[in-house]
Amino acid sequence: MNHNTPLSPRPLSHLCDARRRVLTNAQLRAHGVTNAEINEQCRPGGAWQQFLPGVCLLHPGPPTGEERLHAVLMYAARSSLREPGLRAEGIPAQPAATGPGAQEPPSVQRYPDAMITGLAALTLYGFPSAPSLLSLDRIDVLVPRLRRLRSTGCARVVRAPALPKPEEVTGLPVAPLPRALADAVAELSEAGIVRRLLTEAVRGGHCEPAAVVRELTQARLLNQPHVMDAVDTLLAEGRAIAEDHLYRMVREHGLPDPVWNVDLCLPGGPHLGGLDAYWPEQAVALELDTRAPRQDDDALWSEYARKRDHLERLGITVVHVTPRKLRDAMEQQAAVVRTALMAACDRDPSAYVVVLPR
Repeated sequence: MNHNTPLSPRPLSHLCDARRRVLTNAQLRAHGVTNAEINEQCRPGGAWQQFLPGVCLLHPGPPTGEERLHAVLMYAARSSLREPGLRAEGIPAQPAATGPGAQEPPSVQRYPDAMITGLAALTLYGFPSAPSLLSLDRIDVLVPRLRRLRSTGCARVVRAPALPKPEEVTGLPVAPLPRALADAVAELSEAGIVRRLLTEAVRGGHCEPAAVVRELTQARLLNQPHVMDAVDTLLAEGRAIAEDHLYRMVREHGLPDPVWNVDLCLPGGPHLGGLDAYWPEQAVALELDTRAPRQDDDALWSEYARKRDHLERLGITVVHVTPRKLRDAMEQQAAVVRTALMAACDRDPSAYVVVLPR
């Protein structure tokens, strides 16, 4: 047998894109290629290569970054893979639609129970500090905890009790960013890199700090000093961005100027708490809800609730705003504040409070 010998009744010359240049042994058999032919083609110096167990690269040279991703996903999901357009026994089914209007099967269906996570996922999400796909020694793939699968080659298996719903990024199933970030941080020991990645997650508008900290907490990473330091930077960055959105909301939606970042207290009495914005004439207070999930969330929310109840008993309306709502629904949040300001004339006058700079 030589390289020009036809391998099967169904030739593979049409498999030219990155995903088609990587196939599992099962998919090759569905094309009519026997195990003996696969072994012959994948021998040293052959036209193909066995890139991962059960996964072939259909050319002899090094894989592209995209081919590595597809190979890792195929390795993790290969027990469930079937070549589109073929029945399980390899007999061609009805031809799939082709042409500009044809839609490729969703990645979740192509790669069931497997998704890219860790640094490779951050690269796909466009993080400036994430390494290139070709420079990664390992590509993390998230699978269910009970899957009998081991890390090998460039595939590093990461397990989860329950898989999150994947995002579709460049046609590939990718773990939600907070989970991908936590999986990346779990393998990093350099504080500067961890801090940079966490900061980019918030600064780039990819996700909220609370979601990242929640994943880091579940992964039990917050007991590591370099992660804790990075989280402090993350929360500070998140708060700064939320405050900037708050200033924009007041300016761009024509709200009256409040006094910013103040403390309230009763005359000669107890401290009532700090506020991000306060309109004294209308007795309307605004507070950014930037709670960090690493703290006792119930206890912290109880503290928020106690302060709010105390202020409202004094006749002060308190508006709570989350960073996500400010970012995604600024106009709606501006309407909430405007309604509270307009309703001030219908309420009884508030108690006299002292406003101090914070």
